[in-house]
Amino acid sequence: MGTLVLDARMEVDRIVQILREQVFGTLRRRGVVVGLSGGIDSSVVASLCARAFGKDKVLGIFMPERHSSGDSLRLGRSVAAQLGIDTILEDIAPALEAVGAYRRQIEAIQTVVPQYGDGWKCKLVLASVLESNGLNITRLTVQDPEGKTDTVRLSPAAYLQIVAATNYKQRLRKMTEYYHADRLNYAVAGTPNRLEHDQGFFVKQGDGNADLMPIVHLYKTQVYQLAEYLGVDEEVRRRPPTTDTFSMAQSQEEFYFALPYHLMDLCLYGLSHGISADEVAAAAGLTAAQVQKVFKDIDSKRRAARYLHARPLLSAAVGED
Repeated sequence: MGTLVLDARMEVDRIVQILREQVFGTLRRRGVVVGLSGGIDSSVVASLCARAFGKDKVLGIFMPERHSSGDSLRLGRSVAAQLGIDTILEDIAPALEAVGAYRRQIEAIQTVVPQYGDGWKCKLVLASVLESNGLNITRLTVQDPEGKTDTVRLSPAAYLQIVAATNYKQRLRKMTEYYHADRLNYAVAGTPNRLEHDQGFFVKQGDGNADLMPIVHLYKTQVYQLAEYLGVDEEVRRRPPTTDTFSMAQSQEEFYFALPYHLMDLCLYGLSHGISADEVAAAAGLTAAQVQKVFKDIDSKRRAARYLHARPLLSAAVGED
């Protein structure tokens, strides 16, 4: 099957040139704002922007909250220091508290775990798609103050409320990025990669919103290739992709993709390019039946993502009079 290996130098030069045209030409802005999470995607985007515009035209924003990992801020600061870009820290926890994000999440959890409260932690988990025999249902894992964990099924209402309350975080972060972009006449650079964009792993009007998205065409494995070429901090490159959204440590795999990203990339590439399940299976070290399961899951997520990608619906066409 086709390869996901890039000519990293050529791709970086191409993206840098396009970024300059987009920001200075199309958008007519002076620089860019990037939300720095300490993850591979935001680190690569910040590195690309620093190359495109110079360190003085890139603002990195750290936006921790009550459930953020300390590693995220530490690694984000390391990347910013390496690039020499200006940064701002915006603690969004007080704003999340004010809009009731934490309270609403707790209320939803208590409908299935009544004792959940102070000192408890949680995360949403999804079983591997390879182990699923049917509909793959998201479950809730909780941890009590003594460290004992339990995984329970959620009612549809509880699940939706937990997700809705949690989505405040991504939306508030994006509001904060646009505040600083507006005051500086900068553009907002988004950080989704191809896997996230295709499969709907983003929040509408949250991390799915931006003025430009430099790496949205790249598979996750390709983002890592650019990270190595750009000299992104090795600890960032070694760190497993996380959501950094819930109070318990959580990988992107167990929360959404239900398969390691390098296997998801191969399956997504294969399905998108009409490559047979047998050929994908040989490349991924899976069985053809397992690949067919992944193909089905990809198609299911694509259908759900249509809403996330959709522009506002109009009741009549609007043109220039």
